Amino acid sequence: MAYQFQQPYRPVGIAIPTQSLLAQVLGITAIGMCVTALAVYLVPNAPFSWIGFIGAFILLFAINATRANGALSLGLFYLFAFLEGIFIGPIVTYYAHVAGPAVVYNAALTTGLGMFALAAIVYATGLDLRRFSGIFTIALLGLVVIGVISIFVHFLSPTIYSWATLVIFSGLVLIDFARIRAGGDGLTPVQMAVQIYLDAVNIFLALLQIFGGGRRSRD
Repeated sequence: MAYQFQQPYRPVGIAIPTQSLLAQVLGITAIGMCVTALAVYLVPNAPFSWIGFIGAFILLFAINATRANGALSLGLFYLFAFLEGIFIGPIVTYYAHVAGPAVVYNAALTTGLGMFALAAIVYATGLDLRRFSGIFTIALLGLVVIGVISIFVHFLSPTIYSWATLVIFSGLVLIDFARIRAGGDGLTPVQMAVQIYLDAVNIFLALLQIFGGGRRSRD
């Protein structure tokens, strides 16, 4: 997956009560995750999964373009989450088949606990890495380029790539929760939910490879 939109760091005042914003973002994200899980369940082996990826990518721009219309933007997010499920459905099904369903459950549980831990660090310590958003974005773009090249050249172990993905998106999680804690930096709750959602999905897919790669190689 490995894509994410990051807004530049802008030190602004708190425009939205942080607890209210956090509740809105987490609520929207949680429902989006359920929609994605439903799509994975309904379409576990979609032969057109790449259409889901392309559609979801287009919807990212549509969500940003409709930010002034909260209801429309929210509806587009849930459609985006469903298309994401269509895209990752075959990936999840593959790992469940070759490494066992426990690998999928463990990856999902670890993702949830990890996201909670990172959010707790931000809110407990006030850690603010927003000024490093550009660095993480450049690192993410480099990761995408390396991933594309590796498809043809096979010079990088999938496990190493997954660890790099895990590190980069863990940093983005810290940045995104710091942004929520600061009031959103001008982003809407739906836009923030998209970023948290993408962080979680990419961390989940990375953990699938890390947890399932070793077991798959032993089979």
